[in-house]
Amino acid sequence: MKPDVDVGRRRLLLSAAALTAVPIGLGSEAIAAETKAPPGATAFDVPEDATKTMGRSLLEDGGYGQRSQFETEVRIKADNPNDMTSWSFTPLAATIGNLTPSGLHYERHHGGIPTIDPARHSLYIHGLVDVPKKFSMDDIKRFPSLTRKYFIECSGNTLGEWSRPTGKTVQVTHGLLSTSEWTGVPFATFARQVGLKDNAAWVLAEGADAAVMTRSIPLDKLLSDGLIVYGQNGEALRPEQGYPLRLVVPGYEGNMQIKWLRRLQVSDRPFMTREETARYTGLMTDGRARQFYYAMDAKSVITFPSGDMMLPKPGSYQVRGFAWTGRGRVQAVDLSFDGGKTWTPARLDDVPEPMCTVRFSCPWYWDGKPAILQSRCIEDSGYVQPTRAELLPLRGENFVYHYNAIQSWAVAADGSVSNVHV
Repeated sequence: MKPDVDVGRRRLLLSAAALTAVPIGLGSEAIAAETKAPPGATAFDVPEDATKTMGRSLLEDGGYGQRSQFETEVRIKADNPNDMTSWSFTPLAATIGNLTPSGLHYERHHGGIPTIDPARHSLYIHGLVDVPKKFSMDDIKRFPSLTRKYFIECSGNTLGEWSRPTGKTVQVTHGLLSTSEWTGVPFATFARQVGLKDNAAWVLAEGADAAVMTRSIPLDKLLSDGLIVYGQNGEALRPEQGYPLRLVVPGYEGNMQIKWLRRLQVSDRPFMTREETARYTGLMTDGRARQFYYAMDAKSVITFPSGDMMLPKPGSYQVRGFAWTGRGRVQAVDLSFDGGKTWTPARLDDVPEPMCTVRFSCPWYWDGKPAILQSRCIEDSGYVQPTRAELLPLRGENFVYHYNAIQSWAVAADGSVSNVHV
């Protein structure tokens, strides 16, 4: 699993340099003509002195807005032969703050991105209910809503690291992780509308994409904090994130957060769909497969410095990263600069919230000698993110999903940073 070779970090850095460099003898008009703006932006002439030139007029962007032409970070896609069933990675190292911009939220699709008219879309709830009902988008938006910050992580995040270091950058190793502010209606509100039978215990969620993605979800979890979502980061969901309606199951693996949600069927047992039998199960060391393993375990990663970066010289640096857990809140993060021999507490830059990422930071003086940087997450239950040596005996190298071992970045004497296992 790796990004296309022509869209790596080096190319993005070169793109930024190309946008800001001024070739000798070229005016701003020539620069603009030769420069192609990154996605989401437009290339404009750059005046020698912005105080001497009038800026652009109001709503010249059409009324929606765009990012600066000097911001070049994008998602990168997996090197798969079929882009209809593939994924893209969030540029974690470039994220500012704790929320992922909607346009940079990672993707995972099984049948492409459908185009759905919200006026024709509805949510049907049936099965072990008193009164089956169909809700239009207008019906859904009339209910009282909630807004909550939650991360979503694909259970295949970091799957290439089970046996050996494979991802060169943090975008590839951990980029199937994003955090958004979600707005929608609690599932419990719909449960009251339809009524639940006494033997109701599971819910099948179904999407309206070409794959007709389905997953069985425990009813108790949905009643606790499940959200039927139509908003993301202050606007409607993006099409690639499930427009016009998706399910958010806080802390559970990404495949259960059904996008383009159209149906919820209540039952007394799980439905044993393809995605919870042939897929999204973990092969144990004894040959048995572990099913219904939903919550994402405590995990963390250093985003600076991280793989494929270069520290220019010895000196003081601010180590930064993310920590998260699907089983509660992040309580603390420890950092090691010697491969796990000693640990020091990191600063939490955010107030920990349930099932939400937390940014951490810590000053570090690099003396120019080789070093191995690690982070470990401690959740409020007391669980501590394991080392590889602790995780592998429990699951083996063929578990595939839910890899949450401590990530190691090696800083060489020349300042280059690489992905290593220790």
